[in-house]
Amino acid sequence: MRRIRQVVAGWICLGAFGMACAQAVERPAFEAFEAFEVATIKPVDVDAKAGRMFRMEGTHRWSATNFTLEALVALGFDMNPRTISGGPDWVRTQKFVVDAVTPGDVAPTRLEQMRMLRALLIERFGLKFHREEKVMQIFELTVAKGGAKLKDAAKPDDPPKIVGIVYPAKVDVPARSVTMDDFVAMLQRATLDRPTVNRTGLSGKYDFDLVFTPDETLYGGELPKAPADAPDPPLFAAVQEQLGLKLTARRGAVSAMVLDGVTQPSAN
Repeated sequence: MRRIRQVVAGWICLGAFGMACAQAVERPAFEAFEAFEVATIKPVDVDAKAGRMFRMEGTHRWSATNFTLEALVALGFDMNPRTISGGPDWVRTQKFVVDAVTPGDVAPTRLEQMRMLRALLIERFGLKFHREEKVMQIFELTVAKGGAKLKDAAKPDDPPKIVGIVYPAKVDVPARSVTMDDFVAMLQRATLDRPTVNRTGLSGKYDFDLVFTPDETLYGGELPKAPADAPDPPLFAAVQEQLGLKLTARRGAVSAMVLDGVTQPSAN
């Protein structure tokens, strides 16, 4: 393993039958969370059936399993994969496992984890890119007729916690102390097949529990098809019935990323 040198100034966790991420507990800021201490990157079988997941294990170990480079970029830069273009074919087909050690005496927050991931992508994958605005199909999240059905966060000073737990026939999304931006970020990175923007006008932090039946359009088509008699509503209906919000398909402008250069990473 080698030390990550370059410093650069988001949840997606998807398993075949289970999905979970752990958010670090709030604590005093540690200013050195700019690069992993050490990291290994290994290619894995492109036909692997295991799902995609990232997480903190304990205080110092961060891992990402079965991620393509495109998926790692989407994770690190908080983007929907459809807004990323360019680069060779392997960017979207070759999967990797990343194991890294974080610095300091406390676990980094999700934002700090993503900062270190961005540094790793630039250092080890030679990532070079530019941004441009594109008009494409997006989803807008708005407040539905009748108003939002959200509870104010019981502990608004806590860091946001939002996790999707995937079962064979349903997805549970418990959310605590999250903003609508947090919710939209999760939807566009992991759940939906296009960029998603927050148009709710809601500025608070909220607690909610969302339960829905997935279909073939969600999670990149990686989940098993739910049975026809699944008791929970599909995602769009669940968002409206349970949260008082609405997802609407539109065309809109988004900030997209064009990959100008990438290289296959060394193992260490």
